[in-house]
Amino acid sequence: MTTLDFYLNDLWSKTIKNIAESGQIPEATLPYFDSKLVSIDDDRGAEVVVPRFINYSIMNQNRELIANCLEDVIGKRLEVRITLEEDYNKISLPNSFKSDFLSREIDPNQTFANFVVGRSNAQAQVAAMTCASNPGFVFNPLFIYGNSGLGKTHLLNAIGNSLRTAFPNKKIGFISGLEFVEAVSKAAKENRFDEFKENFQNLDVLLVDDVQFIANKPKTHELFFTVFNELVNNRKQICITCDRTPSEIKGLEDRIISRFNQGLNVNIEAPEYETSINILKMKIANSSGPNQLKVDDDVLNYMATNFSQDVRSLEGAVNRLLFYSINFPVDDDSDHISLKLAIEAFKDQIKDSRSELSISSVRKAVCDYYNLTKQQITSANRTKNISNARQIAMYLSRKMIDATYDDIGQEFGGRDHSTVMSACETVEKKIKSDPLYLKVINEIESKINNK
Repeated sequence: MTTLDFYLNDLWSKTIKNIAESGQIPEATLPYFDSKLVSIDDDRGAEVVVPRFINYSIMNQNRELIANCLEDVIGKRLEVRITLEEDYNKISLPNSFKSDFLSREIDPNQTFANFVVGRSNAQAQVAAMTCASNPGFVFNPLFIYGNSGLGKTHLLNAIGNSLRTAFPNKKIGFISGLEFVEAVSKAAKENRFDEFKENFQNLDVLLVDDVQFIANKPKTHELFFTVFNELVNNRKQICITCDRTPSEIKGLEDRIISRFNQGLNVNIEAPEYETSINILKMKIANSSGPNQLKVDDDVLNYMATNFSQDVRSLEGAVNRLLFYSINFPVDDDSDHISLKLAIEAFKDQIKDSRSELSISSVRKAVCDYYNLTKQQITSANRTKNISNARQIAMYLSRKMIDATYDDIGQEFGGRDHSTVMSACETVEKKIKSDPLYLKVINEIESKINNK
């Protein structure tokens, strides 16, 4: 460690001590000030590096306090910049091809290892891994399409990272459709078309993100077509993402559409329930770091039900949940995130459907799921199937509507509150011990929420 490192560490440890002693930060929040002062300069201010987004969010929110506490240590006021470690450490990868026309980096944090696979994206993941293991000889080009935020760019980066490890001598170029258009414009203005084409034709692998942005650009089409043919004819791999199928890209020349269709087209769809749950678990583990918080299964179900339209929405929900749990806890247990906290955290983002629900509507949903009648579920019949459905309906009435035990009992044949309480406790125990039972509960609750 250099003398400068010792100096910066000393400054920062004193600053963190001042923050802790200021009384302006809850004790439970202090672990999220895990950070490092990497530079300090009168002109550029102080740069602080943090390991995770949750640290970044919390420290940015308290940047004024941080600046005050740093000023107490060094005796002068400086601007404080908070930087994510992955951005600070991002360096040019060994075989990323960079030039005036190809300047984007492969993201080292997006790999096949941390890509959550489910029915919605399995085909795209398998195709991407196949191209990464045998570039230029199968599925060329690979064309991955789907709505924004579903993981297409992640797969492109994963291909690049896999190739970088398996084929360290291959030149990999990564560019978006919009960047390609801008590069063509730059080449035209500077009369550098020969250099432009040489940059691309020297690649072993070309990764193109959001190719739809080259539509309605005739000059771009001409150069893209030339580059495409040159690479494919020389068994160089091309992998492309788009928000729609090739034939749906309006303003794209037929000859380019034909080239896109000559390889393999695969779709990514919105994550289904189980994939959403797995994505949430991974994002929570990656975001909360060493101070791992326990998140209830019904919280995961609540988030998966309401934010599964795409991966970005799930990631945003995790950030919101962790931020809220630290700054606005509603429970005494700071290591535990309950459904009560989650509902409070998302109250402005999720329409509260409980006011539209009733015990009878919940009961009907359970009856429909088990193919029972109202008379059967409210009767004294204790056969296993009917009794199980009755207990679930009582539990969901309590959980989703927050109805009283007495009101629930009245809707189920005049049963007393102790019977309803016992039914809810029975369901809660089964949920903890039987994954299949939990899956049934989640499926019924999802159907109720989506009505």
